[in-house]
Amino acid sequence: MPARRFSVACNAMNLDLAWLGTQTNFMAHIYLTFDFGKDEEKAQQARHKLDSWKQAFKLDKKMQGKFDRKDDGAATASALVTEEKHEKKSGSKGAKAKAKADPEPAKLAASSAEIKLILRLAMPNHEKLTEQRLLKRISSEEPFASASPKTIRQGDAGFGDLDSRFSQLE
Repeated sequence: MPARRFSVACNAMNLDLAWLGTQTNFMAHIYLTFDFGKDEEKAQQARHKLDSWKQAFKLDKKMQGKFDRKDDGAATASALVTEEKHEKKSGSKGAKAKAKADPEPAKLAASSAEIKLILRLAMPNHEKLTEQRLLKRISSEEPFASASPKTIRQGDAGFGDLDSRFSQLE
């Protein structure tokens, strides 16, 4: 039997997708919102727990969380962290000493902001059982259960607003 040779043009016509088309399917997102009020400690506990779940269950791209801090007149913690990073990059010893000697105002400023965690789950269709288990587990764990959890699916009211807000946050 002679070996068959196919040209690239012949194989390209047998593909089921367009030549430059994407090969990823659209995944429906589910958003979970948690309102921590002004409790920075619980918000940090929640962040640590989410990070450990991401690492343990390999959910890096499937579960993403962002903090929405509503400022009521004081500087937010993210702005203070940015300022501290800038001071550390400057290289002056005075700036480093000031950052180490003055950690308490950062905590006080962070406690005056309303903290809300927006968590996005993007699970593929074949992982529906995993998605249901995650939703149940996240809502029942301690830092999340006391933060009035709300689940917003794609067809629910307010999904578009929450989706645009999530994409605006850093």
